[in-house]
Amino acid sequence: MQEQVQELTDAYTCCKDGPTRTRYQAVRLYGTGYPGQEVMEITGCSRPTLMEWCRKYLASGLSALADQRRGGNRSRLSPVQIEQLKARLHLYTPTDLFGNTAATAYGQFWTVPDLRRAVQQWYGIDYQSPSSYLRYFDLCGFSYQRPAKVYQSRKEAQVAEFEAQLEKN
Repeated sequence: MQEQVQELTDAYTCCKDGPTRTRYQAVRLYGTGYPGQEVMEITGCSRPTLMEWCRKYLASGLSALADQRRGGNRSRLSPVQIEQLKARLHLYTPTDLFGNTAATAYGQFWTVPDLRRAVQQWYGIDYQSPSSYLRYFDLCGFSYQRPAKVYQSRKEAQVAEFEAQLEKN
């Protein structure tokens, strides 16, 4: 018991990762007799989480409490598929694939919405974050275009008439 407390204390002192330190502290406090409610208030964890951490520690030791998250946006396309995507983006324009429904007026430049549609069509993948598509643009050697803002309420005839009036004055 005392060795485990010392092990958790040493690990807590040496660890620089905040979430892992919290797990070490929670298990140590609970193991030394602190009431569960106090441990939960100190560490900000829930009771099921605290119990899970304690079970993991008892079963596998300190390594079970280390942060297991991989982090980052994991790419769902393999390197071969990324090369294939690169070739396709250089070969086709959005107009070639989507006709008049491309994101830009003329569909000659790739945009995030167009790339999203293409990746869905070719690979059946849909990322939630636009930054994933920006990453693919970067990997494929493209800069990205933002679609021009087109105001639906703008009447071109009225704008031309207004500009004509301005020139007269």
